[in-house]
Amino acid sequence: MDRSQDPVERATGDSTDLYDIATWEERTSVDGLAVALYRLLVASTRATVILAAFLILVGIGGLSAITDPQIGALTLLSALPALGLAAYVYYSDVTRSEPISMLVVTFLLGVLTATFAAVANSLLSQVGQTIARDFQLSVGFFGSIIFFYLVVGPVEETVKLLAVRLYAYTHDSFSAVVDGAVYGAMAGLGFATIENALYITRNVAESGLDLGTASGVGIIGAGGTITAVRALAGPGHVIYSAIAGYYLGLAKFNKQHAGPIVIKGLILASLVHATYNSTVGIGASLISSATGLGVLASFLVYVIIYDGIFGLYLVGKIRRYARAYHTANATGPSAASLASESTEFED
Repeated sequence: MDRSQDPVERATGDSTDLYDIATWEERTSVDGLAVALYRLLVASTRATVILAAFLILVGIGGLSAITDPQIGALTLLSALPALGLAAYVYYSDVTRSEPISMLVVTFLLGVLTATFAAVANSLLSQVGQTIARDFQLSVGFFGSIIFFYLVVGPVEETVKLLAVRLYAYTHDSFSAVVDGAVYGAMAGLGFATIENALYITRNVAESGLDLGTASGVGIIGAGGTITAVRALAGPGHVIYSAIAGYYLGLAKFNKQHAGPIVIKGLILASLVHATYNSTVGIGASLISSATGLGVLASFLVYVIIYDGIFGLYLVGKIRRYARAYHTANATGPSAASLASESTEFED
């Protein structure tokens, strides 16, 4: 049974005009007005979200962090590993290449929507602290872990997916499941870039340097360590949001199950994200104790191991899609349907 059709349409077929009875299309001037108003509502909602994100960015000092030449240089350096990973995802797309303009837009939206996560994380952290204080609860380490899993992971992965959903998702260039991973990676790159800029700016400010008067050498010297740390943390954001983005792509082409598919992607990305936040400190300490490496070197080893594991998971999904794509194009529709059952929908 075709559940997408009304019973009248199923019984009648294509021979009878069922306009405004069981089917609908734009015909009259009122229909045209309804379509125009709907498009205006969608466009104005999108514009409102983007404007709100931009105002928050300005309010938290993100814009000045990006426009300052020295901070900008450090931010660029910190974003290079994440950029390299996003480029790999882009070039791994076996379908039609995504327009550079769409990638840039998604990157910028990733920068902007990151501000929603900054506000939400801050507000929910304050709420959690208030609740803990009122009930005389001791949160400590386990409280931080709960916060990572219930707030930081879900919030940050949701706003990165929002960056894709705002524009690229509805564009004609988003024409395959794997495109979701590409645009998700770009949103993650944008998120990581602005997050790095804010961390670097705060670290330089805490060093006592005045961004307006300090020399470039002084600023770069003060921000060098945090730049290295953020460079190591950045690729993770690309991996998490590319995973969620892949499932957003899967949802676009499986609309009957779109909601659960999107939620599944967010769950996976949030779990990987929160687990990293919860274990990176302990993992780096254990590596340092076992090997005698310094703090930064131990951190590097842990990040390589962790990102390597889930990076391979992401690469595996992209490669399974690529195999199904090549099989479909080589042997026709019947093989494509068989390939999709064993590859595209695997976990």
